[in-house]
Amino acid sequence: MSGLTLTDARLATLDGPGYGIVDGWLRIEDGRISALGAGAGPGDGASESLGGRLVTPGMIDCHTHLVHGGERAREFEMRLEGASYEDIARAGGGILSTVTATRSASEDELVAQALPRLDALLAEGACTVEVKSGYGLTIDHELKMLRAARRLAAERPVRIVTTWLAAHATPPEYKGRDDAYLDEVAIPGLRAAHAEGLVDAVDGFCEGIAFSTAQMARLFDVAAELGLPVKLHAEQLSHMGGSELIAARGGLSADHVEYATAADARLLAAAGSVATLLPGAFYTLRETQMPPVAAFREAGTVMALATDANPGTSPLTSLLLTMNMGATLFRLTPEECLRGVTLNAARALGLADCGRLAPGLRADLAVWDARAPAELTYRIGFNPLYRRYFEGRPC
Repeated sequence: MSGLTLTDARLATLDGPGYGIVDGWLRIEDGRISALGAGAGPGDGASESLGGRLVTPGMIDCHTHLVHGGERAREFEMRLEGASYEDIARAGGGILSTVTATRSASEDELVAQALPRLDALLAEGACTVEVKSGYGLTIDHELKMLRAARRLAAERPVRIVTTWLAAHATPPEYKGRDDAYLDEVAIPGLRAAHAEGLVDAVDGFCEGIAFSTAQMARLFDVAAELGLPVKLHAEQLSHMGGSELIAARGGLSADHVEYATAADARLLAAAGSVATLLPGAFYTLRETQMPPVAAFREAGTVMALATDANPGTSPLTSLLLTMNMGATLFRLTPEECLRGVTLNAARALGLADCGRLAPGLRADLAVWDARAPAELTYRIGFNPLYRRYFEGRPC
């Protein structure tokens, strides 16, 4: 019999209520989980004892801006020295500094710069990572970002999901002409990205400093025409109605959602849309408006967690720290945190073949030097990963 059986394992299957703990074994064949169960397991075929270690689904980072040029460490210093956002912008900083660096970088350079950030996620058990465009803000540079993102999966054993985020900001050459930017860059660029097979979903930044719900609806109309799912940076800095738009469109997720309401929670739950919480940005920006976690729980809204890895507002490449922040800052339970970076993160990406341990699903696994799943959320700055399996292969 081909394949591999992992024995003496503590499986956090996340299949059913709670952690779904099974003390037993898991069989891998052809990159998939073929069977699992309690006890010693089948006696035939190759096997490996995990010595009682914890096994979870491979981690999933469902919201990142991993591909970009440059860094913004000096801005971090300037903020701590008392500079305002306006001061930083006048000094050439902010998102436009990343746009300049991204436009200046070649595709090869973007890949090279993204790999260390990706490696940090993989070292903590990530098997699936979403990557957005959004720092090119021209058709050619946005496509370049997505090509670089796709190439990451050829450089490392990881699944990359790509998102078109040209509606991230209006570049200087379109200042005051947001609709023209959508008509001349964001929409035709989306069509080009789709034609090239570079895009899995469509996103935008719905905020007073970015785009309105009406503008996002125009972009989403094109996404629907192309058969692409949608998601949205929504309710991060104010309540703009982005969550309601996502619910109305049956979108994958509304992300950030600090200013979402109980009514938004009910709409998202009814639509099956995920609320993706991003504590790294909340922490970095020292925000005080927390997402309405209690309302999400009451409504039955699915909650995911992600790093929001980006150079300005969340320079975070640790899902373990994200889990701890989700618990400490947003008062999520350790179980909610683990589901947030596995099963619920898969839902936020529209993926049904990963995020839990069950026969037929991908054998994307994280094996930990731990027994209790809560340890993954509880520790700070400590990585207990023992081994990662991607499509059944140890790596």
